[in-house]
Amino acid sequence: MCSVGRRQTRTKKMPAYVITYFAVRGRCETMRMLLADQGQEWKENEVTFDTWKKGDLKATCVFGQLPKFEDGDFTLYQSNAILRYLARVHGKRRLYGKDDKQAALIDMMNDSCEDLRLKYVRMIYQDYENGKAKYIEALPSDLSKFEKILSDNKGGFLVGGQISYADYHLLDLLLNHQVLSPGCLDSFPVLKSYVARLSARPKIKAFLESDAHKSRPINGNGKQ
Repeated sequence: MCSVGRRQTRTKKMPAYVITYFAVRGRCETMRMLLADQGQEWKENEVTFDTWKKGDLKATCVFGQLPKFEDGDFTLYQSNAILRYLARVHGKRRLYGKDDKQAALIDMMNDSCEDLRLKYVRMIYQDYENGKAKYIEALPSDLSKFEKILSDNKGGFLVGGQISYADYHLLDLLLNHQVLSPGCLDSFPVLKSYVARLSARPKIKAFLESDAHKSRPINGNGKQ
């Protein structure tokens, strides 16, 4: 069981959220971070790569992919759909903006995070040995966009003045990139401050310092 303190509107009789995924951070650490920061409980159903290769579990997944997310008898696949669902469940005006326009902007920011994640994942899994240096060299072009967005928005987050699900996504990505290239944010003071500030939020700080988080490798192939 992870985290504590389910929302008051969710009764104790309701089952905890269940995340079915590999024993890595991968595409689930963003949602874990969101749940932790929102004071939610969840269970981990860890899948070994050997079990996955057998194909039985894969055959039950709608798109043949993990993560699988369960909220009682409701099941979702696709990590970004899960993030949007959690943002709605835990207060549209808290994690999904104050109105439809802010919600659209938050979706746009999350899509931009996804673009960066896809570049990162391709390098990690397909071209790490030959492509890592080139990827790091090109990284400032992507980071500069987020630096400008945060600089222009005086609210301290990607959109408005409150944290959104897209902020958790960006934080997760930036933490991963600081492992890949420890000095990657040195030329981006706003991003560097953003990571430090969000990482210091009490529940995120506790999550990042937890054994569960520390014990999970970032990626399934050991590259990081």
